[in-house]
Amino acid sequence: MPQGESGAIPLQVRRLIEGALEEDGISGDLTTGALVLDEECGRAEAVARAPGVLAGTWVFAQVFTTADPRLAVELLRPEGGRVVSGDTVAAVHGPLASILKAERVALNFLQRLSGIATETARYVAAVVGLPVKIVDTRKTVPGMRWLDKYAVRMGGGFNHRMSLSDGVLVKDNHLAVVRARGESFKAAVARIRQRTSHLVKIQVEVESPEEATEAAEAGADALLLDGMSLEQMEAVVRRYAGRILIEASGGITLENVRRVAETGVDLISVGALTHSPRALDISLDVLL
Repeated sequence: MPQGESGAIPLQVRRLIEGALEEDGISGDLTTGALVLDEECGRAEAVARAPGVLAGTWVFAQVFTTADPRLAVELLRPEGGRVVSGDTVAAVHGPLASILKAERVALNFLQRLSGIATETARYVAAVVGLPVKIVDTRKTVPGMRWLDKYAVRMGGGFNHRMSLSDGVLVKDNHLAVVRARGESFKAAVARIRQRTSHLVKIQVEVESPEEATEAAEAGADALLLDGMSLEQMEAVVRRYAGRILIEASGGITLENVRRVAETGVDLISVGALTHSPRALDISLDVLL
């Protein structure tokens, strides 16, 4: 079960797992079918080969039980917990043919999600002690949005919008359309207010302190400082800290994230958490 979540495995995750198993053609595994007898049973262990933060152990388990309900999975390390090289993460018991057929799909999920959690934890550690949150973006693998963002939470980060329907974020291309009509920031914000619930917050992407002022005076609830220099961020924070939520984005790396946090922004969004994570090295070893 997802840590911190209630209820059954989300339907979208079940469908994702079923599609991944079908994609891998487990019902027609030529190698396993030729070498492993149906009645042969055994145990396999998932072992971490590098240090990191775990995420998706329950997805790993669900892959195996979806492939063959006769398989039993023991989860030996907690979600969001840290592992070191050599730690046994989980064990799978049952028909060896089914274990081998589902192995790659199960590891693909576990390695990717743990890689996201591990990378997120690095960013969170880099800003420890400062009043800022590390948040993700919508730069996720198609179909993996729910799981990718779940993994961010397991790494200590926070989620931005899950989808376009979760909030208003006026980006540069939206503004290009508005400006082509000759409308101002103020007119754009007013249009949004007329067409959305009073409960919806409006965030505007800005690229300079001048644009930040224009958006703030137009009535924006939050500012997204895109690609600004540290000096520009500091100028915006000095003027609007405590009045408007301020988020920094663009060009954020592990090397500069703490300095960005020191400007006083409230949030730092990092696309790299989900668009290019390095999979955590975890292997599955069959024990006979």
